[in-house]
Amino acid sequence: MAQTTAKPRILIIYTGGTIGMVETADGLQPFDFSHLMDNVPKVGNLGYDIESVQFPNPIDSSNMNPTYWGQIVKDIADRYDEFDGFVVLHGTDTMAYTASALAFMLRNLRKPVVITGSQLPIGDTREDGTENLISALQVAAAKDENGDPMIQEVVISFQDYITRGCRSTKFTSTGFHAFKSFNYPVLGTIDLHIDYAQPYLMRHDEQLPLQPFYNMDPNIQVLWLYPGITEEVVKAQLSIPGTKAVVLRTFGAGNAPTEKWFLDALSEAVSRGLIIYNVTQCLNGGDEQKRYYTGDMLAKAGVVSGYDITVEAAVTKLMYLLGSGLSTDEVKQYLGTSIVGEMTVD
Repeated sequence: MAQTTAKPRILIIYTGGTIGMVETADGLQPFDFSHLMDNVPKVGNLGYDIESVQFPNPIDSSNMNPTYWGQIVKDIADRYDEFDGFVVLHGTDTMAYTASALAFMLRNLRKPVVITGSQLPIGDTREDGTENLISALQVAAAKDENGDPMIQEVVISFQDYITRGCRSTKFTSTGFHAFKSFNYPVLGTIDLHIDYAQPYLMRHDEQLPLQPFYNMDPNIQVLWLYPGITEEVVKAQLSIPGTKAVVLRTFGAGNAPTEKWFLDALSEAVSRGLIIYNVTQCLNGGDEQKRYYTGDMLAKAGVVSGYDITVEAAVTKLMYLLGSGLSTDEVKQYLGTSIVGEMTVD
């Protein structure tokens, strides 16, 4: 495909978060992104054709949930053919969850969906929002040597790095470098130039139409293990009505207690149809469930290995699979498969 000289068309979707705030007499308030050029005039230097939409009532990202994810997906799907790329402005606290969710919900995605935000609001003396926004717009507009989108997946662009959305984790509450991809290489670096690590970028053999997905099932929970956890706590959490799946946060390489009551509780839960997904508490590395005796006992109890998946991707992957109308066995099969590049399968 030949390179095109047409202006890149980018849609900004503002959900809320620090990046879209301005200081007023009443404190921080979201500004209207229809007046983007007034607030971030340097965006005009890019020469892009930019439009924006925003949530009617922008939210703190702590209030993000599957209904809001569905709104983002709808905004993208409704105008997918009109734009070359999409930039989602989002609070940092749950950004990695949203990036993971969108990766599963935007089936057959072939255009860039770039999520960014900031630690300080645009307008502050030391703010990082302007640079993050401009970089995200450039990432969304980038083309490869064939004129195709350089990014064909959901990514987080933040400070100096571009990371796969479903591999990303917020690891600091105060640093400008807030996100890392611990178990997958960065997709690009942002300094004087934006350099893309092309061998690690998502590419697709088939060019299928975008298929938005909205039926995320939130009937899951996370069980965090700790030394001294009691039988009553484990059994109570595994017996919460309506729960369909549990993300089991294990120690180290996927290890857990081998006390009989604990393994019996897991086995009983699995026997009545509960799906238990083993995800390590460690940020770097992953679950090697059969490496140690303790992890092997989990496998024998029916626990499914999450390999090196992040907890954010594990939660949203379960919501996606449970909402897809699959049987329990089919969900377990897909849990052990990388669907959108969210994990490295041994």
